[in-house]
Amino acid sequence: MQRLIEDKRIQDAATPALLHPDFHMRNIYVSAEEPTVVTGLIDWQSTSIEPAFIYANETPDFAALPKGPEEDTFEKGQSEQRLPGHKEREWKDASICYQTYDVCMKGLAPKLRPARLLDPSLLRLFQYCHTSWRDSATAVRQDLIELSARWAELGLQGSCPFSPTDEELKEHARDYEDFETVQKLKLWLRNSLHTNSDGWVPNDVWDAAKNAHRAAYDEWIQTAKESESRGDGLTVEKADKLWPFDAR
Repeated sequence: MQRLIEDKRIQDAATPALLHPDFHMRNIYVSAEEPTVVTGLIDWQSTSIEPAFIYANETPDFAALPKGPEEDTFEKGQSEQRLPGHKEREWKDASICYQTYDVCMKGLAPKLRPARLLDPSLLRLFQYCHTSWRDSATAVRQDLIELSARWAELGLQGSCPFSPTDEELKEHARDYEDFETVQKLKLWLRNSLHTNSDGWVPNDVWDAAKNAHRAAYDEWIQTAKESESRGDGLTVEKADKLWPFDAR
């Protein structure tokens, strides 16, 4: 990181900035009578002055494009008519929010632009090293390995100070496979339980979500039992350890 901050591109992207650190729908209050009127913003307690690149690639949930098959359809240039009516409207609304947010960020927060134009590999280590408590050291190590492999391609001077051995790379490959399994599992749970990465659900669907979560966990453990009996590597103990939520 000491070597990276010597690069002028990163220095230009590190202008001090002050933004809401968790700008998402659950922290925005609107009027019950007129939902276009914002009445309050909460969750400011982690606000601090940070390098602009910390915020550069954050897109709040209200401005994010929908994930799923319909997104792939648009990316491949296929006809919008292939989408169901309500999904087409949902995608268009989300697209308007996404584009509007992008324009607003360019106009109202121009100091973020240098960071938004940089190759993400140059900034990923700064942006995510502090989340190792949540994502594990494996994710940070993967960023370091990718950065090391692309050091010269990214125009960085000299050689990368991080140079893992073949044995370390093999060990990391095993750890990273587990990490990817957890991410895929968490994504599947988020979609099936209609929640977010923290597991938040509205109070009125809590019981249904809890039952669905329990059923998903039982299915996951059953899969692990079958895998363990075949000797495929996924044991019940490992499956329980990989489960992303505290509840069992």
